[in-house]
Parts: sequence; C-alpha cells; structure tokens
Amino acid sequence: MNRKTFSIIGAGTGLALFLGVALLPALLYGGYAGVLLATGIFGSPLHATLAVRALIVGGMVFGVSAVASLFAVTGAVAGAALGVLVQAAHPGSKPGDEVARQRQ
Repeated sequence: MNRKTFSIIGAGTGLALFLGVALLPALLYGGYAGVLLATGIFGSPLHATLAVRALIVGGMVFGVSAVASLFAVTGAVAGAALGVLVQAAHPGSKPGDEVARQRQ
C-alpha cells in the first residue's frame, strides 16, 4: 500500500467520523449563522420569506460542507502520516513492491 491509499482511507475515516460526531452541530451552527445573516440584512423581526429561508438553508449547507471538508482533509493528513510511519517501519520496501511480489 502506498501513501495515496493511506490518504484515501484516512479521508474516508474522517468523513465517517464527521457523520457520527459533527453533522448535527454543523447544521445547527450553520443555521444560526444564516439567521444572523438574515437578521443583519432584513432587520430584527424576521418574517418567513423565501429570501430569509434561502439564507438560513445556505448557511446550513455552508456549515456542513466546511466542517466535512475539514474532517476529510484532517483524516487524509493523518492517513498520509500513518503511511509514512508504516513505510519507515519497513525501510527496504518501496510503494510498488507488494504489487510486484503478487504478480510473481
């Protein structure tokens, strides 16, 4: 396995961790940011118009995508670091050695 494989596994693990831990808080805080933005644009007593709802949903989408990308990138970095450590544990091996041994 090369470092790219470890990075992909790490990114998948980060996204799974995001779904289990951070999806609901990201929705909550993104919606709150949308409410604050709508209050700043349209004034304090908000009425449920299409523009206000669009700002709130947009904030929720932005919050989820930002936190999900943070978890994916952090997981990929952790996976790449794990790949470097695994390769350091086996100093004589190169990333493509396992494939070459399986073909023989």
